[in-house]
Amino acid sequence: MYLFGPVPSRRYGRSLGIDLVPMKTCCYDCVFCQLGPTPATTLERRDYVPLRDVLAELDAWLATGEQADVLTLCGGGEPTLHAHFGDVLARIRALGRPSLLMSNGALLWDPAVRDAACLADRVKVSLHFWDEASFRATVRPHPGLTFARVYQGLLDFRAQFPGKLDLEFFALPGLNDAPGQLNAVLPLAAALRPDTATVNSAVRPPADAAVRDEPPEALAHLRRLFAAVAREQHAAHAAPPEPYSEAALLALARRHPLTPAQFARYFGVPEATVRDALLRHPDDPYASRALAPR
Repeated sequence: MYLFGPVPSRRYGRSLGIDLVPMKTCCYDCVFCQLGPTPATTLERRDYVPLRDVLAELDAWLATGEQADVLTLCGGGEPTLHAHFGDVLARIRALGRPSLLMSNGALLWDPAVRDAACLADRVKVSLHFWDEASFRATVRPHPGLTFARVYQGLLDFRAQFPGKLDLEFFALPGLNDAPGQLNAVLPLAAALRPDTATVNSAVRPPADAAVRDEPPEALAHLRRLFAAVAREQHAAHAAPPEPYSEAALLALARRHPLTPAQFARYFGVPEATVRDALLRHPDDPYASRALAPR
């Protein structure tokens, strides 16, 4: 009824899914959702499925002796809409099993949701936008949500959460992948201090048929950019670094406001190499910006 898998995950190994809400019960109606359109977005938190039955099914699965690398709250909707998703995470923690919460992050402005989410060992959140217009164009949120509210919730959660934070960016050609748009979203992503950053694209039919897949070369470039803002590198989406040259560094600095450490990860070179190159161009405003304290 409520568990599925374990299924193989490129990022997390064998993942046992725990689905806490009916299909397409969500705060967003994302243009790229592989599950199709959301009939009606909602912010109502309640017991969409019986907590007792979920926990009983989990106990029955554990009794079989089958193994999973992680127990994951995910499925056909937004798990934090379940009023007691934290109780499921608490049970997993009590069992000594690793847990993952896969969330769009839309409700983390709510202190009760943040507190419950902190019971997970790892949380995956999403950031595909950088202002109110891009927020509405990409995820078509419930009217009660605003970009400022959702992003501040992400910041507040990062400050509170002691576990691993994974960030997902969904690349949407023509909506969020242009250089100016990336210049806006990358600093917001970096401020969340994610442990890993993943870039996905529409490899399956999206909710909006107009959404296109990101071309492979562009997708590899985006993955390098977002990996550079993460604190760890994730093997599942590792891409070879762009060949380093001083010209390539300065060209990237003009397009993307990264730190020397982030540039170093992007190109796969020592941070000292990047700093020395930037210092050789004191009259370049983009080089100076990269060296400025953050």
